[in-house]
Amino acid sequence: MNVESPSQPIISSSNKSTIYSSKWLWFGIPIALLVGLASILIYNYHALFSIEKLVSGINQDFFIYLGIGIFAQLVDGTLGMGYGATSTSFLISVGVPPAISSTGVHVAEMFTTGASAISHYKFKNINKRLVTYLLVPGIIGSVIGAYLLADVIDGKVIKPFIAIYMIVLAIMIIVKGLRNNNVKKKTKNLGVLATFGGFMDAIGGGGWGPIVTSTLIGRGRDPRYTIGSVNAAEFAVSFASGITFLLFQGINGWQVIAGLIVGGVIAAPFGAFFVNKVPRKTMTIVVGIMIICLSIKTLYPIILKFF
Repeated sequence: MNVESPSQPIISSSNKSTIYSSKWLWFGIPIALLVGLASILIYNYHALFSIEKLVSGINQDFFIYLGIGIFAQLVDGTLGMGYGATSTSFLISVGVPPAISSTGVHVAEMFTTGASAISHYKFKNINKRLVTYLLVPGIIGSVIGAYLLADVIDGKVIKPFIAIYMIVLAIMIIVKGLRNNNVKKKTKNLGVLATFGGFMDAIGGGGWGPIVTSTLIGRGRDPRYTIGSVNAAEFAVSFASGITFLLFQGINGWQVIAGLIVGGVIAAPFGAFFVNKVPRKTMTIVVGIMIICLSIKTLYPIILKFF
């Protein structure tokens, strides 16, 4: 199937109103979902949003999570991958438990990916056909992964495996980023790719971008449209996994969630703007090495127990 960047058709006057309406849908749907979600969260967890709680919660930890959110979103918006891997690696390295870390990342991504999708649409980085192919399989995989992590798997047991998984993702980021592969190949099994990417993203706290974006670019897809489209689809994937986490686990660690949301929303437009303006090879190496170092830091105390 051909999901490459679409050609620019001549727009007739009879189609102008339809196109105008579809543009508003790309803005309206994410905004409506996010406003609705925020209203429900405030209503159900209003005790967490009291003035006293908010004031006491704006401390050093909150600004650490804010900084993580800004940096992770800049990485993801620019490279099309790395938000979950970057933010999860940082959060676990500063002592946030895996379940709270993954919940925080995915609930925050419900907002940051919405902002990112709107930003990429604004900068015309989206192939709508590719987005539709990724949506449903990605949602299915993310819901299954989120359910397993929230209600079945012990976070303490899986923590070292997540760190190892992050190292694998980091290596993928570096290898895929450095590979000069401009040969276009036929895109096959998009549904399987999206399902696997959604599942690993939910259960490991990251992986949608490194798995889906890097694979498509590796097959010769246009980086600009691939990054924008995968980021747009990620909004639905993150929304599904975030809702699953909230249903089975509720809100734990609201400072993590709030810091990541605020930081991510601030950085989203800049990531979309810089998608074609930064040296990708240099950034992929830096981000990959950083994730590897953070993951090794997480594994170090566990390794010491065996010696």
